[in-house]
Amino acid sequence: MSTTTPAIRSITARAVDAPISRPVKNAFGVIRSAPLVLIDVVTDQGLTGHSYIFAYTRLTLKPLVRLIEDLGRDLVGRPIAPFDLMTEMDAKFRLLGWQGLVGMAVSGLDMAFWDALGRAACQPLSVLLGGSSRPIRAYDSYGAIDPVADEKDLRRSLDQGFRGIKIKGGDGDLDNDERVVKAVRGLIGPDIALMLDFNQSLNPSEASRRIDRLAPYDLHWIEEPVAAENLAGHARVRATSPTSIQSGENWWFPRGFAEAIASAASDFIMPDLMKVGGVTGWLRVAAQAEAASIPMSSHLFAEARYLV
Repeated sequence: MSTTTPAIRSITARAVDAPISRPVKNAFGVIRSAPLVLIDVVTDQGLTGHSYIFAYTRLTLKPLVRLIEDLGRDLVGRPIAPFDLMTEMDAKFRLLGWQGLVGMAVSGLDMAFWDALGRAACQPLSVLLGGSSRPIRAYDSYGAIDPVADEKDLRRSLDQGFRGIKIKGGDGDLDNDERVVKAVRGLIGPDIALMLDFNQSLNPSEASRRIDRLAPYDLHWIEEPVAAENLAGHARVRATSPTSIQSGENWWFPRGFAEAIASAASDFIMPDLMKVGGVTGWLRVAAQAEAASIPMSSHLFAEARYLV
């Protein structure tokens, strides 16, 4: 284990389009593969920090690779001090803004920086940040499903020990949402948490109408009922909802979460490492959540919790 801070020797990125075994259907279509950008940060100690970002579409793969490698050339020789580097990125892109490909690239680099620090210290990220490695509750996440055709998969999730199931709605009308939710609740029983994700597909009035109808099925949360940037709409839905509202995977960087929390937009928050500023941004959002007494979970990137 090194006692000196590693420095950046090189940064490379490469694009892959990975097949996924279970395509994910949501209100806007079907995700059949995972366009990813893999990031490697090589240090002067011979260690390599790894991360990846999800590009959503193959159209963004080449621009992201180019952006990450161009940024990387400017960082060669710099000590891997993620908070300092994030401050520098903030200044570099303040006029352009954080959202979109720039935010994804900066977040991906930050994740790789923290991975490099964990490898240099021979510690998982949880320990490096002052915590401990321990089991956490997890749910299995599905797209829009057919309760009959997908029954075997749902039962397998329960057999694997998942204590929660998330499914997606909004791909049809309210009657369809109720039919699916009712069937899944009947299949998994009353003791398993059931969550429904609308993926920003509804307006506030329609969201409230659907939530009221679905309330008898004891949903743990309704996720992103309206457009993520519509904080007033989220707050309006939340104010009358009998079910807790979850959001945050599409809020950008700690400033975005500060605005959302101030707007009383949701009961839970779910930052996405790729949009919140990597581990550095996640830590800052976690502090906001604790101060506001808002339960927080992470969106995707489960591997980051086990960085070694």
